[in-house]
Amino acid sequence: MTGILLALNERTFVSLRKHRNFRLFFTGQVISVSGTWMQNVALAWFVYELTRSPLAVGILTFCRFSPQTLFVLFAGVLADRIDNRRLVIATQAASMAVSIALAGLAFSGAARVWHVYVLALLAGIAQVFDSPGRHALVYQMVGRAELPNAIALNTSVFNASRVVGPGIAGLLIASVGVGACFAVNAVSFIAVLAALLLMDTRELHPVERPDQRPTLVRGVREGLSFARSDRRVGLVLLLVLVVGTLGVNNGVILPVLASELHGGPAVFGLLSAMFGAGALLGALATASLRRASWKVLVAGTMGFGAAMLMVAPQSTVAACAAFLLVAGMCFTLWSANSNSLLQLTAPDHLRGRVLSLYLFAFHGLAPAGGPLIGWLIEVGGTDLAFQLAGGSALAMAAVAAHSGPHQRAA
Repeated sequence: MTGILLALNERTFVSLRKHRNFRLFFTGQVISVSGTWMQNVALAWFVYELTRSPLAVGILTFCRFSPQTLFVLFAGVLADRIDNRRLVIATQAASMAVSIALAGLAFSGAARVWHVYVLALLAGIAQVFDSPGRHALVYQMVGRAELPNAIALNTSVFNASRVVGPGIAGLLIASVGVGACFAVNAVSFIAVLAALLLMDTRELHPVERPDQRPTLVRGVREGLSFARSDRRVGLVLLLVLVVGTLGVNNGVILPVLASELHGGPAVFGLLSAMFGAGALLGALATASLRRASWKVLVAGTMGFGAAMLMVAPQSTVAACAAFLLVAGMCFTLWSANSNSLLQLTAPDHLRGRVLSLYLFAFHGLAPAGGPLIGWLIEVGGTDLAFQLAGGSALAMAAVAAHSGPHQRAA
């Protein structure tokens, strides 16, 4: 136990100790991402409250993630062409504007579900151009040696926010309404924008890019060609595609699960927070590792699948919450290691495009996966949805264990 604690002390926060720009970015993220999770929870509950339809919540997922399908590969080319910090400033400002509009709509009392769908689509467009640039900016802030640690710490912020954001959102929705969640999220963007503006650009690690920048179409072809030619990259992307599409649909499943357990927004917030608490533990464990690991990726995928299968037959809030905690921990183990392995394998001039392929794999089929999961819930309840999520993850873990490389990334 002492050795584990020592390892955590030495490695867990190394990128924060060494890089001022990353400290600024991390601080801004701590504040802003909690607001984002509050908004995610509020959006799902807002639509369910307006419609009482799991399928309608699935359509919300379509609106949020369809821009990933349509534009993410082009967003990766853009991230390889222009300054990543300026790109992220623009996209964060756009996301802030959407949150302000959502707050106004919710407080007006005149909301219709199609209004929410339109604003969710606009938020998705801002997010799709933000993600490759933001992930690539992390590499510039910390460099190659600390990249896995920084990715894990970013993931810890994201998943700590799964605990804080949904929990606060559940209380605010119950006491004030969804509009308060949107308003708090709009204010939270000030922190990340301030962090980006305060960075010292001279301390950013330079990246090698060709003098002739690729066109959008040629740039996409180059990224796809690299993914096809590298066995590890292709297998990681396949794993993320299957598990991300069929296994990670909490925004669709958990509101309905809370209702099946005879709970309201507070139970929904609790279930979301428990998944987030587990994901936070997984992120801290990943941050303590010295390298990205294929074995950890496989183990995390296997554990995620088993935990999701175990949620299916449960009939109490406590049991569902316990297995969602385990699922969250394993989720981060495979997702953070996937991200690190891809970034460390990609050359500088293709990093944005490889990241866009990762994001497409994670979210690109969510427009189909969300309605599919919503339909499955209507046909067979949340049991069927959890069984599909767990079974698909276990199948991909078996494929990765049998076919994948087992060496660590440098």
